[in-house]
Amino acid sequence: MSTMNISLPEALKSFVDEQVGQRGYNTSSEYIRELIRKDQDRQHLRGLLLTGAESASTAPVDGSYFESLRAKVWNARG
Repeated sequence: MSTMNISLPEALKSFVDEQVGQRGYNTSSEYIRELIRKDQDRQHLRGLLLTGAESASTAPVDGSYFESLRAKVWNARG
């Protein structure tokens, strides 16, 4: 694992220290890594949503669509 040093204003450092104590992290590094992972997940989801929004339209989603999905799930269960 590589190391990265960051500088924070005192108010942000205090906030990080509070979060570490209140949320059960062992170190500030664990907390920061979790924030970065969540941001990666958010960006990935945003990319998927944008890709979906840019894709061609399909048939409308209505009650019969969901009924067919339920039937497929129940049939797959055996």
